[in-house]
Amino acid sequence: MAEVQAVKDTDTIKLISHLLGIRHSQQMSDIWNIGINLALRISDLLAIKYSDIEEDRLVLREQKTGKQASIQLNPKALQIICRIKREHPNHIYLFQSYRNQQSVNRAPRPISRRAVSKAFGSVGKELKLMLGTHSMRKTRGYHLYKSTSDIARVMKMLRHSSEGVTLRYIGITQEEVDRDFKELEL
Repeated sequence: MAEVQAVKDTDTIKLISHLLGIRHSQQMSDIWNIGINLALRISDLLAIKYSDIEEDRLVLREQKTGKQASIQLNPKALQIICRIKREHPNHIYLFQSYRNQQSVNRAPRPISRRAVSKAFGSVGKELKLMLGTHSMRKTRGYHLYKSTSDIARVMKMLRHSSEGVTLRYIGITQEEVDRDFKELEL
């Protein structure tokens, strides 16, 4: 599996959302937009249930680490979540699969990681980007780092334990760090 990238340009982030909506579905666009704003792993993002959302906060246990995550929802995420809830009030999952609605006696399930990966990959190919399900999380981390230059904040948001892992994860190269030192004179 190829390494996916953080999307470093904000116009490209918006374009990806738009292309996912018109080439695939509104649900794929919503996954992208919520994923960008929550920086969760795809398994945790797709497993969100309405019951995990308490007013303006998402509370869940991460599947990979078992750590408890309590995430303040920003206005954009809240707006999308409220719209989805309004459109699908009987759903259990925020990103519930529409396919198994036609199956009688099947429990509701979230959309599959594979379906999301396929949609993101096709839009990435169109834009000549290495885009995948991890791109949302990496993108959020990258932009937080660029706006704050605070690697500790990024580590905390991503729930990482090493600066080196976080810098590599969000795509900050040694050349960029060197350039920041060279360009910022005090």
